[in-house]
Amino acid sequence: MSHRAPDGLTDENRDLPSRTNPVVARASSVIGGPVGRHALIGRARFFTPLRVIVLMTILVIALGWFSKAACIQQYPGGPDGQMALDWRDGRQYVAMCYSDTVPLYGVHRLNELAFPYKTSWQQDRPDGSVQTRYMEYPVVTGLYQYVSAVLANAWSTVGKTGWVPSALAVVVYFNVVALGLALMWIITVWATATLAGRRVWDGAIVAISPLVIVHLFTNFDAIATALAAVGLLAWARRRPMLAGAFIGLGAAAKLYPVFLLGALLVLCLRTANMRAWCQVAATTAAVWLAVNVPIMALYWDGWYEFLRLNSTRGMDPDSIYNVIRSFTGWPGFDGPLQYGETPQILNLVSLGLFLAVCAGVAFIALTAPRRPRVAQLMFIIVAGFLLTNKVWSPQYSLWLVPLAVLAYPHLRVLLIWMTVDAFVWVPRMLYYLGVENGGLPEQWFTATVFVRDVLVVAICVMIIRQIYMPGEDLVRQRGVDDPCGGPFDRAADRPPEWFPRWLLPRGFQAWQRKPAELPS
Repeated sequence: MSHRAPDGLTDENRDLPSRTNPVVARASSVIGGPVGRHALIGRARFFTPLRVIVLMTILVIALGWFSKAACIQQYPGGPDGQMALDWRDGRQYVAMCYSDTVPLYGVHRLNELAFPYKTSWQQDRPDGSVQTRYMEYPVVTGLYQYVSAVLANAWSTVGKTGWVPSALAVVVYFNVVALGLALMWIITVWATATLAGRRVWDGAIVAISPLVIVHLFTNFDAIATALAAVGLLAWARRRPMLAGAFIGLGAAAKLYPVFLLGALLVLCLRTANMRAWCQVAATTAAVWLAVNVPIMALYWDGWYEFLRLNSTRGMDPDSIYNVIRSFTGWPGFDGPLQYGETPQILNLVSLGLFLAVCAGVAFIALTAPRRPRVAQLMFIIVAGFLLTNKVWSPQYSLWLVPLAVLAYPHLRVLLIWMTVDAFVWVPRMLYYLGVENGGLPEQWFTATVFVRDVLVVAICVMIIRQIYMPGEDLVRQRGVDDPCGGPFDRAADRPPEWFPRWLLPRGFQAWQRKPAELPS
């Protein structure tokens, strides 16, 4: 008897990209062309689609590490010829290998194994005054850095005995951090491919994304992507409390996983399933508090630093506000500000625009003729947050990668956006290098940011189009409803009776409120 793959999918219900996707079909000619009509699908003993995708992920992660390797090179430039980190002549910008991990090791005093949030340092301000600073990351991300520093120190200690290879402490620290982030991204890919269901090969788009090569090791965002993806997977498997636990941990690493609760709320309202939403929301809050309250109670000033810094910082180089400023000379909503002065109007405008995005998403989710998929709403919310926020750090684009694949799995479109988004790193680094050092003017950088933003908006528009024209949705082929939906999958519309008519799904009639499920 032939062996079946663990997922149980065959050629009858598995999407086969080499047959259905023109880009993949042409690319497959390198290895013999599309899968044959009489091929046995789902019988692989070892190289199942998921394992092949994970292998692809590991290869791309390796490329990501090599893209940063130039920034952990050593040379005998320290006292008495000791080895030092080679960042001479703007190497981090010329080689385009910059990673926050390297400078923050010393800035956050992790080289001294100082505990985050408890430890502070003095920073000189442009006006000559001194400011007390703390680690500015949410708790899970901050503790990840601390644990990585402890492990790196232990490795270096053993390395001095000659039992294991060693290097500068910051180099060992970078590699320990990178190993953990690599595992987190593998989890992200695994969860995304699993959520894709019959379109398991869509997970390969996450695996080969150019953004992974450029930004996986730029910062620590893979922690949040993994927790958010696993939380969404738990929801898809109808385990709302487990989903809430992972979403709560994700929100304690970065803010964006909590946006999933907004997408789930409007869909729970539409399907009369508020019990599940209350479970996931309560668990999210409980886990977030369990992680944060001890740090808040012991080291309030250190814990609050994340909120303080995000309130007082101005428009980020990658924000749409800075793009407008760079081309028009616009001084910003608040005009010229002193160092550390809060841009109050900018904060209100960015918050107001994001709330408008959320209101628009809620209206679409409640009134579309057919209930939208969770991933569709989640991508639009996160993209809307990034587009309207005053900060879009380059590594934030990793948040969108798994959501885009689940929401709009069109290979050509997604690869165009991801490639352009990854390319933004090139003019960014050359802009930071400075024109006087052979770099590029700011407008080269902000122009590519604008193109990136246009592409993200275009994807949002195409997703909204498919929400209103679900027959064009690739995910909903062959009778599939919502692989990420969990309790929503195949559920009928049952909006509350107190909903005004303009918030009801288009074409909805009162008699449809009775409990029912879509036919299989």
